[in-house]
Amino acid sequence: MAEIEARKELYNIEAEQAVLGTIILNNEYLNRVSEFLREEHFYEPAHGKIYAQIVHNVEKVNIVANQVTLKQFFESEPSVKAMGGALYLSNLLASASAIIDIADYGRVIYDLALKRKLVMVGEDIVHRVYKAEDNRSATEQIEFAEAELFKLSENGSGKSDFKNISFSLKETLDKTLLAKQRDSNISGVSTGLADLDKILSGMQPSDLIILAGRPSMGKTALAINIAINACKFLNHDVAEAKDKKAVGFFSLEMSSDQLAARILSMESSINAGKFRTGHLNEMEWEAIATRSAEISKLPFFIDDTPALSISAIRTRTRRLVRKHNLAFLLIDYLQLIRGSSSRSQDGRVQEVSEITQGLKAIAKEFNIPVIALSQLSRAVESRDDKRPQLSDLRESGSIEQDADVVAFIYRESYYHERKRPPENEREKFEQWQIKMNELRHVSEVIIAKQRNGPVGNVHLYFDSEFTRFGNLEVHHHYE
Repeated sequence: MAEIEARKELYNIEAEQAVLGTIILNNEYLNRVSEFLREEHFYEPAHGKIYAQIVHNVEKVNIVANQVTLKQFFESEPSVKAMGGALYLSNLLASASAIIDIADYGRVIYDLALKRKLVMVGEDIVHRVYKAEDNRSATEQIEFAEAELFKLSENGSGKSDFKNISFSLKETLDKTLLAKQRDSNISGVSTGLADLDKILSGMQPSDLIILAGRPSMGKTALAINIAINACKFLNHDVAEAKDKKAVGFFSLEMSSDQLAARILSMESSINAGKFRTGHLNEMEWEAIATRSAEISKLPFFIDDTPALSISAIRTRTRRLVRKHNLAFLLIDYLQLIRGSSSRSQDGRVQEVSEITQGLKAIAKEFNIPVIALSQLSRAVESRDDKRPQLSDLRESGSIEQDADVVAFIYRESYYHERKRPPENEREKFEQWQIKMNELRHVSEVIIAKQRNGPVGNVHLYFDSEFTRFGNLEVHHHYE
């Protein structure tokens, strides 16, 4: 019985009356609550209708909402008429006399609305757990619960409304101005690779970028390079810890310590193999200590949990957004993500489709660029020209469909190395060696699809010893 009484207190009719009465007396007060208070936040349905009508008058048709203009509405709207019609309008005006700060009353109404929704979410969670036909695991139930709670923590409903085109135009112009002001002329998040930034204009918020390639092409190496470069770019000249922007890296294949070794090798120019053997001289130890201290300061977060589901990735991404201001996400790699248990039974093609749709939804929901690495089918190996193409994407056309950018990484040196002739065939070997020297440090990124930009090829410098990518013209001339 006590529980029922407590639930009855999750509303405040007097606060609702005071807010409405004050706004009707002076429409200027609407500006103090309209930013956060909505019709659905009022407990009494009639009050929600009255508030919606006031907003309509003031903001939509530019008519004052007072005792005269609202009288017909109070007498014709059924829910308001049931409260007393025009007489209830007088009661609302009387309720406004003692109010001090309408914003405080509005916050009370808003807070109680969220608490009512919180109770409903809790009851729904309990119902789902006990539901006989729902055979989802406890982990999946927790992921659902976290998703619902995140919606409440963000805006109380988890839904966005229509935006006038003026907002979108302003965002576009702001990006254009930002690109104009930057020396690099990019509007998105920098990859740290000039030619790649040039063709992409940086990695754009809400974009899903697929980086695909055959094994040993350097997908993970390029991803690590981009992730670290992006983290440095996002936090350049950011002094306050609270203002730093995080980069998240889901490593479904490599462990976090393997990933850390690669990053340290790349940053300190020391072969990663030495970390395993411990064969390091004093100078190398000093370099590692220095670089390690610098990298540790970066807001770079690694999750190496294997076989995560797309819903788990979405849940963990929400936590990073909430706790660490996530600005860029990278997943290595797509084929290791699981779909939901119910959809998985439909086959791998449908499962991959669910995964790519989920990744695009993450990019849009949090307005961040998302890079997902992807394997390619073996069809590449059967062709004379080994350069990948869109048809080589494994398992589903939805990868190409859902992605805003599809990029392939290709190293001709990988295939040329396997054509090595015997050294006793001197002429052939010398020709092979000359070609190998030309190709050794050259990597090609093929932009095969870009929804909002050009397609084309970008050549990068690649140092296999330190798994490091760079701008080709700085290190090595390539025709």
